Amino acid sequence: MTAIDTTAVDVTGARTPEAAGVITGARERIDALDDRIIGLIQERVAVSAVIQEARIASGGRRVNLSREMDVLGHYREALGKPGTALAMTLLELCRGKI
Repeated sequence: MTAIDTTAVDVTGARTPEAAGVITGARERIDALDDRIIGLIQERVAVSAVIQEARIASGGRRVNLSREMDVLGHYREALGKPGTALAMTLLELCRGKI
């Protein structure tokens, strides 16, 4: 019988060292993906600010609701119902203080 590394169980919830290794590697990949996603969101916030500034400077409103509806639809089509919630959060982040 193979001894189970209790540290692997505590940290990953795995029952074998092999599974713990897979989980640890996958979590590292997820952490790297999360860092990229956060960077892309920060970039989107900055680009959105440029758009808002240009719109306001031209006499328009900060928020374009029809564009926001397009974004919501795009996320919903790509990711299903949870995509709508994700898009709402993203739009909220990108609107800045209204």
